[in-house]
Amino acid sequence: MTTEFSPKTILVYVGLDRVGDSLLKLPFVRGLRDAFPNAHITWLAGKDTSVYASFMKPVVAGLIDEVIECADIGLSPKELLRRPLNGRRFDLIIDTQRVALASFILFRIRHNKFVSPFGNFILSSRKPPRGYKFPKSMQRQLLDLLEITSGKKIATPQVLDLDLDPALAGIAERVLPNVPLYVGLSPGAGGLPKCWPLENFIKLARLQVKAGRTPVFILGPQELDWQAEIQEAVPEALFPLQAEGLGDTHNYSPQLTIALTKRLVLAVANDSGTGHMFAVGGTKLISLFGRTVPEKFTPMAKDLIIVKAQDYGGREMHFIPVDVVADAVDRALSST
Repeated sequence: MTTEFSPKTILVYVGLDRVGDSLLKLPFVRGLRDAFPNAHITWLAGKDTSVYASFMKPVVAGLIDEVIECADIGLSPKELLRRPLNGRRFDLIIDTQRVALASFILFRIRHNKFVSPFGNFILSSRKPPRGYKFPKSMQRQLLDLLEITSGKKIATPQVLDLDLDPALAGIAERVLPNVPLYVGLSPGAGGLPKCWPLENFIKLARLQVKAGRTPVFILGPQELDWQAEIQEAVPEALFPLQAEGLGDTHNYSPQLTIALTKRLVLAVANDSGTGHMFAVGGTKLISLFGRTVPEKFTPMAKDLIIVKAQDYGGREMHFIPVDVVADAVDRALSST
């Protein structure tokens, strides 16, 4: 399939971007730039913020030309009474969501081509073949949307490589020097319902110590209050982002966490941004899911084990037994 369409200006609409979202969306961003190398690409977060404007800005340098955050697009039917974005015009608008209100509002932005999966592509200038079914994976949904837009085949990446600042590798080696087997543990997530109980992470950490491994807790700024409790229960645990004040110094950069991940033999995480960072870092990953759907948010890990609460009695994270996760760690490391 080929296309002669060469837009000079492109607008991409998303609701918002957290770190985990941004990593899953990065193949789409890269593919969009490859498909339209000369276009000015504007990334529009209509309902909230986008980490492409902050933490992940260095990663998308040269890929995205402009990021607009908190644009208040898709929040109220009153928006249909005006032209969004002060009447700006784009050669191509890509609506990545399937929400009726947002799609109709976006359609009012002046454009030449409009691509949207809403209503089985009813508003879209370009449509998929008859009988098309939406993939379960969010990442594949976006790549399919890019294929429909560009007319070019886009493969699903098995892993995601990032060019990290070499200085970060030196920092990671300093705080996590060679010798112990480091097992990463990330107890945080975007909300408490997505979190396996902290006491379970502590029990798992103690089991790692008994097995001769060193638990490494990756705590973000929202989890700092947990450090004292963990440290008291597991004195052997390490907290590299809190060592030397690295987290604050580097503004809890995802790139630093990814560099630290490369020092780990394995990691355990909730469905979270840190879990996706572990995956990008290339370590073996045990990913814990409760209410969220693993088929939609599967991390891009080379070696991945998914543990679902539904397999143990319910959708809440506390249904996942500690011994199940501990056994998964032992099995994964037996082949290391």
